Parts: sequence; C-alpha cells; structure tokens
Amino acid sequence: MAQNAPLRYSPLAVFLVSLAPCLTQAQSEQDAPTTFSAQTLEVQSSADASAEGLTPAFAGGQVAEGGRVGLLGKQDKMETPYNFTNYTELLIEDQQAASVGDVLRNDPAVRVARGYGNFQQVYLVRGLPVFSDDMTYNGLYGMLPRQYLASEFIQRVQVFRGANTFLKGAAPGGSGLGGAVNVVPKRAPNHPLTQVTTGVQSGGQGYAAADVARRSEDGRYGLRVNAARRDGDTAVDGESRELSMSHIGLDYRGENLRLSADLGYQDHLMDASQPNITIAEGVAIPDAPDASESVAQPWTYSESEDVFGTVRGEYDFSEAVTGWLAFGMRQGEEQASFANPTVNSPNGDYTAYRFDNTREDTVTTSEIGARGSFDTGSVRHEVTVSGSAYKLESDNAYAGTFGGISGNIYNPTNEARPAYTYTGGNLDNPGLTEKTRLSSLAVADQVSLLEDRLKITLGARHQRIETESYDYSNGDRTANYDESDITPSIGLVYQLTTSFSTYANYIEGLQQGDTAPATANSQPVSNAGETLEPFTTEQSEVGFKFEQGDLGGSASFYYSRKPSAEVDSDNVFRISDYQRNRGVELNAYGKATRHLSVLGGVSFLDADVNGDEAIGSPDTQANFNLKYDVPALPDLALDSRLIYTSSQYADSANEQKVPSWTRLDIGARYLVPMGDDRLLTLRARIESVAGHDYWASAGGYPGEGYLTVGAPRTAKLSATVDF
Repeated sequence: MAQNAPLRYSPLAVFLVSLAPCLTQAQSEQDAPTTFSAQTLEVQSSADASAEGLTPAFAGGQVAEGGRVGLLGKQDKMETPYNFTNYTELLIEDQQAASVGDVLRNDPAVRVARGYGNFQQVYLVRGLPVFSDDMTYNGLYGMLPRQYLASEFIQRVQVFRGANTFLKGAAPGGSGLGGAVNVVPKRAPNHPLTQVTTGVQSGGQGYAAADVARRSEDGRYGLRVNAARRDGDTAVDGESRELSMSHIGLDYRGENLRLSADLGYQDHLMDASQPNITIAEGVAIPDAPDASESVAQPWTYSESEDVFGTVRGEYDFSEAVTGWLAFGMRQGEEQASFANPTVNSPNGDYTAYRFDNTREDTVTTSEIGARGSFDTGSVRHEVTVSGSAYKLESDNAYAGTFGGISGNIYNPTNEARPAYTYTGGNLDNPGLTEKTRLSSLAVADQVSLLEDRLKITLGARHQRIETESYDYSNGDRTANYDESDITPSIGLVYQLTTSFSTYANYIEGLQQGDTAPATANSQPVSNAGETLEPFTTEQSEVGFKFEQGDLGGSASFYYSRKPSAEVDSDNVFRISDYQRNRGVELNAYGKATRHLSVLGGVSFLDADVNGDEAIGSPDTQANFNLKYDVPALPDLALDSRLIYTSSQYADSANEQKVPSWTRLDIGARYLVPMGDDRLLTLRARIESVAGHDYWASAGGYPGEGYLTVGAPRTAKLSATVDF
C-alpha cells in the first residue's frame, strides 16, 4: 500500500478553517422564516450565493427544474436556449452512487470512461471527453480532485450538453468540447439535519458517513458538515479501495449580501484496480475477461490527496444590478504505479511495462461579474459582464521500464515488480514541468420580447490561453504558448405555450492547438515543435422542451465540427480534417403516473472522421430508469435502470469493433419510522444483475482506443438514520 506524502495546506484552507467558528452560530431548532425589514423571506440554501437559492426539484425528485448556466446564472430549463440536466441529491442517495461517474450513468448522452494510462474518470458527452479535472465546482474550474470525486460532496450534478466556452470559459485540460459537468456542493436546508449512514457492498467493502446541518434561529447563517469513509475489498477479486473525505459548507443570507464558502478534503487509494487494456493494432477485439477478477499486478496502485476551498459573494447594488466575486484554491498530490496490458494475440496474451509517477498541483481560480436589467420600450434586457482567471503550477516526475511484464488477461498471474530502466525527474521531489494560465472576459445580453415569450441570448467571450512546459530533469523551459480567440454565441427560445418551448443555438468550444511532431513517416516535419492557433469547435442545435404537469422531456438535434491536425503530403503539420458529430437526443423525466417516476432517454450519434467513425463513439446509447412507489406499502419504493450502449470502434481505421452491451440495475428503498422524529431508511441495490462480462468503453483520450472492463455484479446495502 502506498504511503501518504505530506500535504501542504493552502492559505485559503487555513483561512476557511479560521472562518468556521464565526459562522457556527447555526444552532437552529426549527425551520423558521427570515425577516428582513418589513419583508418575510423563506431561506433557501444557495451554494453559489445567488438570490434565487437552489432551484426546486421537478416531480419525482430526481432532476431539478433548472440550474446554473455559466455566466448567465440560474436559469429555468424551459426558458434557456441550451440543453442541460441537473441530477439531485435524492437520486444520488437512492442509487447509492459513490462518485460523479455513478451519477452520470443515468444520462443517455454520457458514458463514463478512463483517462489515458491512469484511473481518472472521463465523461464522454456527445462523443467528446470531459476530463474529471475539467469539471467545475460552482462554476469554478480546477477546484476538484483530478481523478475522482466522492458523491458525499455533492448536492447536484449538472450535465450541460454541447460546446460551452462562451458560457463557462475554456476548460484548462482542453476537454469539454461536447459538454460540461458542474458540481453543486451541499448547503444547510431550512430544517435541522443529523444523519448517519452505514453500508457494505460485494467483496466486503464497508462504508460509514455522517451529514449534519444547522441554520441559525433567524435563518441567515447555515452550516453543513459531511464526512465519509470507504474501506475494503471490492466485487473485483484482488482489488481494494480506500476513501476518506470531509467537507464544510457555509452560507450567509442578508438583505442585499449573500456569502458562501467551502472547505473540502479527499484521500483516495486504489490497490490492484482493474487496469486499462489496449488491443494491439491488427488484433481483433477479444472477449472481455472475467470482470470479477482483477487483471492488475498486485503492486500497482494509485493514490491522490486533495484539499480545496472556495469563497463566493453576491451583492445587490440595487433592485436592477447585482455583482459577484468568487475565489478558489486547490492543492493536490498524486502518486501511482501502473502496468497496463497491451494484448498481442486473440487468446489474450499481453505484455506490459511498469510506469510510476508523482504529481503535485497548485491551482488558483477566480471570477468576477455583474448583471443588470433594464427596459428599452417593450424590450427587456439583462446584461451580464464577467471575467475569470485560472492558474495551474504542476510538479511532475516519472520512472518506468521498457517491457518486462507478460501474462494473459484470461488467466492473470502475478509478476515481480521490475526495476526502473528510465526516469524523468525525482519521484520523491518532483520539479515544475507545467504552467497554465487562462483568462477571459465575457459579455452577454438576454433580450425578452413578446411578453417574455421570446428570449434571445447574444454574447461573446475573449479567451486567452497561456502554457509553459519545462524539462523534467533540469527545469529548462521547453515550450511556450500564448494565444487568444473570441468565441461568440446566439440562442433563441420561444415559449409556444406554458408547457412547450422551442429553442435554437450556435455556440463554440475552444482548446489549445496541437503541437507538430519532430518526424512523420520517417521524414522530418518542416514546422516541428510549432503549436497551432487555438482550435475552435463549432456547434449548432435546435430542439424543443416540454413540461406538462408532472412529466417533462426534450428532443434535440445538433451538429458540431471539431478540427483535427496531421502532417500532410508536404510534411507540414496543419489542420487537415474535422470530426463531424451529428446527433439526436430524446429525454424524459418526472412522473408518468401517481406512483411511477421515469428518467432517461436515447441518444443517436454519427461521429465521422474522414469517412470513418470516431474512436469510442457508439451510434446509440439508451438509459431507462423506472421508480415505483408501491401503493400497498407506501414506505416501499422499487427502482430499475437499463443501460444500453451499441457497438463502437477502438481504432481510427474502424477495424477493431467493440461489441454492444446492456446492463440492468435494480434497487429498493424502505422507510421505517422509529419515533421521536427519527427515521430509518434501508436501501438495497444490485448493479449489473446479469453479471455479463463486457467492454464498457473504448478510449477517453483523443486518438487512443484503450478498453475498460465493465463492473461485475455488485450488491450494495445501506442503512441511514435521521435523528
């Protein structure tokens, strides 16, 4: 097992800890309204310090009616020209979801994959990756642990479908071109909360968590504290995991001023976890190995430790003008040892090499903005101006071997850990290898006409991307990049009735251009080392949304074009082609009947690169969730989730076809009143009921087609007591 490296806590973390005692006046014994001057206001928890508070849950409680849409702030889903879904805390709890990836398995436009050569969660939205370190936390980039985020931090998970640089700024890791993921942290509700949960899952892994929240008697101050521990073997024989997390969420609501703050800590260790598996060129995709037995070498591991914090404030200068300011900081440390197999024959024989790395990140990020509304005749304007800044300094080192490991994925054997044959930097004291700075300024005008039935969103963002790379061994600068671009957007939404809206948008994504290689086809590249200007992904989308009574849904059609570069016949590295994604998405949510809730839909995707399908882009994905409240037993709820993913390719030439797969999950929740305002909630769940072995994903990093093994049949049991 890996040993923790000392963690150097950030100044922001120390500040937030010192701030906590000032706000722990939250000792409310009742859910009382707050009185400001002559007005009575019901307090609503607000992680982003907005006046609107948390958007209400829709019928069925699994998704919310709206959410944050980047610099535009809180938006009702029916009144915005963009496509998104907010999954709620109730859904997370009932499904016993352990991570963001578990939550996103409910979305038909998303599939969960892995990072290149590591265990980082990657979310493929509309066929394009969102790296887990490109998620936002209350709208701020870079705050969350890079590879995995425990669900105990989360009150809402928002999936935004489509390019989004105008709304959110360019993602620091260069992903997010097909969508975005935003996490909303927990806040104190209006009522006191004291909750303890224990659980166990297949393999014997134990789980314990506590969730405590209070508001002050006048409701202005809120405090919520979460802590959780997972430890033990998993349903995969030979694999074990440990996770420790804690979180403090604070908020204050005054008449004109609202404040919010977070302090979080997470330590995540994975031992001998199922690795990524690459199938060598020319080898047909073999059957997936036994999902319940790890192919990993027993000495492989990955550990990451992070501390992060944010502060956010919003102030009403007048009834028409509101300004906000946010700041965040994260310090993270990672260390890992990998031996990911490359299968060289149809019978499953593989070779592998050892690769170890250490990484230390320091991230600071900030946002400032103002929003004002005014009328010009019968036209209503809401103008927003926002600026953001992001800075990453990353220290890295690595070491490894050239080969030295062999085996078979169907008959795993343990190999001795080989000694290093090459190194880059000092694993015990990594040096600075990367700096990234992002800065942007955005302006938007939301125009309302025809008695607010027609809303037009106009805007643009000027984005600057600066990166520097340094040699692992001597620290010399090896590359420098400083480019900028403007990404515009226009969106229209028209409410045909109170229940139906049509919408259309044009929006772009932005990422740093690729760097020319030194050679190609055994010939020198004439512009070797040159990094191209930022790549712009263009997207257009049309669709409609409906919310009729307790049932809602949407239908959309989109087209996006993402540049790709390669060396041409003149040995010049330049943009040579585009990945063209065309898709149709159908979604439904809410209550189909009094006792039956539905959630899910189907996504059709055509991801074309020069006439071939893009790696890891299934043409059909479907998710169907049903939750049934049993009428004869009102305290019992049953649920099921069916996930279908069609075949996909693991190579750009479309010669390695990965079969389709289907997975069924089932669960139950039973409420047991215990008297004295205490409630026991029992939950049981079986995931991958049939226990089939399958390849869950192909790729996750551009140009790479490595495979991940689907999870085995896994049973989960938990008990929650509310005091």
